[in-house]
Amino acid sequence: MNTQFELLHAEGATPIKGWVRGVPLEDQAHAQLRNIASIPFVGPWVAAMPDVHLGKGATVGSVIPTRGAIIPAAVGVDIGCGMAAVRTTLRANDLPDSLAQIRSGIERSVPVGNGRGGEHWKLPDGIATRVAQSGLVERLDLIKQKHRKVRTDKLGCQIGTLGGGNHFIELCLDESDAVWVMLHSGSRGTGNLIGTYFIEQARQQLAHRVLGFHLPDRDLAFFMEGEALFDDYVEAVSWAQDYARENREAMMARVLAELRHRLPKFQLEKMAVNCHHNYVEKETHAGQDLYVTRKGAVRARAGELGIIPGSMGAKSFIVRGLGNADSFHSCSHGAGRVMSRSAARQRITLAQHREATAHVECRKDASVIDESPAAYKDIDAVMAAQSDLVEIVHTLRQVVCVKG
Repeated sequence: MNTQFELLHAEGATPIKGWVRGVPLEDQAHAQLRNIASIPFVGPWVAAMPDVHLGKGATVGSVIPTRGAIIPAAVGVDIGCGMAAVRTTLRANDLPDSLAQIRSGIERSVPVGNGRGGEHWKLPDGIATRVAQSGLVERLDLIKQKHRKVRTDKLGCQIGTLGGGNHFIELCLDESDAVWVMLHSGSRGTGNLIGTYFIEQARQQLAHRVLGFHLPDRDLAFFMEGEALFDDYVEAVSWAQDYARENREAMMARVLAELRHRLPKFQLEKMAVNCHHNYVEKETHAGQDLYVTRKGAVRARAGELGIIPGSMGAKSFIVRGLGNADSFHSCSHGAGRVMSRSAARQRITLAQHREATAHVECRKDASVIDESPAAYKDIDAVMAAQSDLVEIVHTLRQVVCVKG
């Protein structure tokens, strides 16, 4: 296998292997990667994916292995955020000429956006049953017994809801005109609160540590294996990851029910994917037992299916991992931003957004300009930069996009 990474570290430092050929790498993100790699328990190296960009504490689009420690800010606050996709037996000619009613139907079936409007006012029976059978309520109660600031009131009203920002629900067509349903979301407000709470706990722990090394950013505060807070964080982050997966499955069920109501009868094909891209797992690499944090990265073991979405109006990909050991069996989680949200709102006009999304039934108002294709890297360049990490199984083009 031909390796495509470039070495991004200073001489003598922990290696940083970056799949960044042909894609922009901002100076601030590069510096942030070096900060992460300078921590003694990080390694044996850090992997940067082609969608890499500046994040809070840790770089989005990075794979950060740690020995005997976890950095909560590297996992982030959207714990368990990821993708789900399923292929149907529907074809393009089964869709109506106007897709506006399908989009509005999905928006009615799945609460979208942040705040109370993005929650269930009354929990649908099917989702209530899913929650009851999942064990999530009991597990969260156990976490709250030890950490009273963790809220439990959002679990039910937000499972099966999309949220805002870059989360979306899409109908896509592949190269054979088969219809796919694809969505992107995470552990919603409960996961966010868990992430925020434990990041602050890790910062407070810094005041009681004798480090023996320089920590370049307090957002890189950590828990050490053997500490009570380490075990509590692992328990909480595992809960949030499971909740995020259940959330995607609940949303998928609601979207499919809406499509069955509006479209000809169809079946689901065997190809379905549900993968995290903000999470931490214990794995073995290079003969070492490591905690591998993928912050905006997808696991891509040999033969493993994953999803790499583009932006609104850009194509997306169903991929199969090649099991590249240099990337810790990982690939990018998307295109990656080239503009911050504020910069996108200042630089992209409404006319440009409408032109870029002309072929998609989606929102075309000023509120989603920060998600317009121009705010993201070229997805084709991103895919070319990681051809040694994944192979493309299907190329998808959006026809409906629901944003929060």
